[in-house]
Amino acid sequence: MVVFELVIGLLFVGAVLSIGARRANVPYPALLALAGAALALLPNVPSVVLDPELALTLFVAPVLLDAAFDSSPRDLKENWRQITGLALLAVGLTVVAVALVAHALVPSLPWAAAIALGAIVAPPDAAAATAVLKQLRLPHRLLVILEGESLFNDASALLIYRLAVAAAITGTFSGWMALPTLVASSLGSVLLGLVLGRITLATIGRIQDAATAVLLQFLSTFCVWILAERVHLSGIITVVVFGISVARPAAERTPARLRVPTNAVWEVSVFVLNVLAFILVGLQLKPILQHLSPAQLVSYTAAAAAVCATVILVRFVWVLLYELGARWLRARFAARRKKPARHPSAGAALLVAWCGMRGTVTLAAALALPVGDGAHAAFPQRDFVLFTAFCVVLVTLVLQGMTLSPLIGLLALDDDGAVEHEVRLAREATARAGLDTLDPAQGGEGEASLLRRKYELRLQRFQGVLAEPDGRENGAAAPDPLQRALAAERHMLSDLRARGVIGDDAFHRVEEELDWADLNANARAR
Repeated sequence: MVVFELVIGLLFVGAVLSIGARRANVPYPALLALAGAALALLPNVPSVVLDPELALTLFVAPVLLDAAFDSSPRDLKENWRQITGLALLAVGLTVVAVALVAHALVPSLPWAAAIALGAIVAPPDAAAATAVLKQLRLPHRLLVILEGESLFNDASALLIYRLAVAAAITGTFSGWMALPTLVASSLGSVLLGLVLGRITLATIGRIQDAATAVLLQFLSTFCVWILAERVHLSGIITVVVFGISVARPAAERTPARLRVPTNAVWEVSVFVLNVLAFILVGLQLKPILQHLSPAQLVSYTAAAAAVCATVILVRFVWVLLYELGARWLRARFAARRKKPARHPSAGAALLVAWCGMRGTVTLAAALALPVGDGAHAAFPQRDFVLFTAFCVVLVTLVLQGMTLSPLIGLLALDDDGAVEHEVRLAREATARAGLDTLDPAQGGEGEASLLRRKYELRLQRFQGVLAEPDGRENGAAAPDPLQRALAAERHMLSDLRARGVIGDDAFHRVEEELDWADLNANARAR
């Protein structure tokens, strides 16, 4: 009962703080983490210790799947260089830099443990990035790069983490043995994600109940993660590949009456998980401080501050070097390009460099370090690593998260309207496709003619001929011609996405509008 009351209390606090954060234009994860740390310092607040495996499965898997499901393969492909650089090379540089700094400041820290610390704090968190970025209006390309990075960087860091932890415990490490292990784990995770995606798609069309569909979606998410971990593969890579492989076919096979409630439940569930995760991140301060003496606290704080500065600085250095190199290559080979390259501004590069919030993955990885017992050795300097990881999470969430909105205003980085342009294009094309299914010869009176007039008005409005109406669209239609028109609209929308004319963000916007039109048509037909 105590745990249940604590969860209810945390959710209430999180809801209140998230409302205040939105009114103050502050990303709510930063405010929640700060509030959790403040609660942890109160004398009568119970000590809360997250189970590492549970934290990754419960808080990371659904958020990753949600982000992967909404990601656009077209946009990821167009920006693969920036995403790969941040998810792989920037993570690798951070691991090396943090290991050097930590070992220099704490000489008793073995090199393997220092590398493990670097791998723990290297990856910006997917949950933190998604929760923060959805509140901000950024140019679409920046959102694609930052969200794409958050999908893949955890996987690269956690693979290094596992090897470093094993080396720190056993005292042995072989680079020649580690590389094949990394490659096999990555390829195996991709293959498992694709296979599980095919199995899931085979069952989607057979489910007709909304509650059952939602339940099975959550169960499949957790089962994919747990299965990957049980066979010693990467749960992160498996879930991301699973989500991307299922997203497009599922959109065509899922009826509107299932997709609308499913999307609503997922939106609320991801928000609830984020609220709990970021408050619990702050609450981890209490059990950490209980293990430290005053002298250790002072020395650890100094070292943790240096690690925090290193984490932030390395990202700045990488983004700067990448932009300088990219600009030189664009200038060097500009004549050979078939189409002009898009040049990100200096302000956009600065914002990417500043978006390095750490979160649940970092803390869960630190908590997963072996404690040690009679049969197993303890991880060297575990208290220092755990304290440093917590400091990096709290500092990046609060410092970077709470300054993102002012920085965006200072850099004048507004929404570029790319998605809105694609939405208008998709609306016009789908309305035309729906109109083409209606026989002009039917004319005269009746519901078919009213429906045709309705589509003509919609098409004129999307083309800018008419102003937006302030109420509902007029005209009711018989279900058969309307369903035929809606089917044509959906086919056109899927074709626009398949040809790369629109991205997944615009697709989901228009798909939601068609879903509601479909539900309204079914309601009138009853």
